[in-house]
Amino acid sequence: VDPTMTSQGMESTTVNGSDQAFYQHCAKTLIPDFLIIIIALVGLAGNAVVISLLGCCMHRNAISVYILNLAASDFLVLCCHFIGSLFVILSFNHPSIDIHGIIINIAVIPYIAGLSILSAISIERCLCVLWPIWYRCHRPRHMSSVVCTLLWIQSLLLSLLDWYYSGFLNGFSGFDWWKNIDFIITAWLIFLFLTLSGSSLALAVRIFCGSRRMPLTRLYVTILLTVLVFLVCGLPFGINWFLLYWFSIAFHHFICYLYPATVVLSCVNSCANPIIYFLIGSFRQQYKTLKLVLQRALQDSPQENGGGDAYIQETLEKLETSTY
Repeated sequence: VDPTMTSQGMESTTVNGSDQAFYQHCAKTLIPDFLIIIIALVGLAGNAVVISLLGCCMHRNAISVYILNLAASDFLVLCCHFIGSLFVILSFNHPSIDIHGIIINIAVIPYIAGLSILSAISIERCLCVLWPIWYRCHRPRHMSSVVCTLLWIQSLLLSLLDWYYSGFLNGFSGFDWWKNIDFIITAWLIFLFLTLSGSSLALAVRIFCGSRRMPLTRLYVTILLTVLVFLVCGLPFGINWFLLYWFSIAFHHFICYLYPATVVLSCVNSCANPIIYFLIGSFRQQYKTLKLVLQRALQDSPQENGGGDAYIQETLEKLETSTY
């Protein structure tokens, strides 16, 4: 199975005069496309608000740079899925060029970047909590911007290599190299999953367990919820796209069920992030502006919960007042 072909793209090659029953059976795959469009519209609006607030209206710090790039990756993922599903619906009875396959391949770039940025957020906050003095003394001033730039470049390079050797760019597939590139991308995703899970678990243990538990700030609730939603909804798309192609899966089941489900879940993940920000920011408080709500969701001060580790509190306050 060529991953440059999506379920809808493969459908046009699978359906012929002798396979009309299968075509009618798979007509239900339009239901996920309608769901994708509805979810994407909500997510695009939410992420656009986050991007505009963090990009233009709010003072940037270490965490806001990461959240801004994460919102940008979510926005691009939703935009690609929205365009692809819209094209599928409009051309369902008259399939022609596989625009959906092209769009989904492009969506891989912000997907990998989003997972990488989320892992960077979790690792950095874990370091801030576990070794606050070392973190304060050794963290470069513009590390957030540099890390995000490098992660975007890496995601682009990995996707370009995958496109080239799969034949998506040049029409010629180098199967051995393509398989190796996919395994490299899969290994990178697994590494990100392990680091994301490990750092989030360490952060949760430090917050909820131990003799010197730190206060639960809104920022850490936001991060933990975002990580949890990604592990449930966002990760299946990457596993399916880069790993399950190399296993023996029933072709019809893949077309009709597995692939559309992972795309819908991926859209839910990208849509959920701004909802998490605004829910956490407005919890038990009533603010009149979205800017104040978002600021509160990213609040890293333990003062409202009372007490806390003095070293951690000092580090967090200095981090909030520095510019990036």
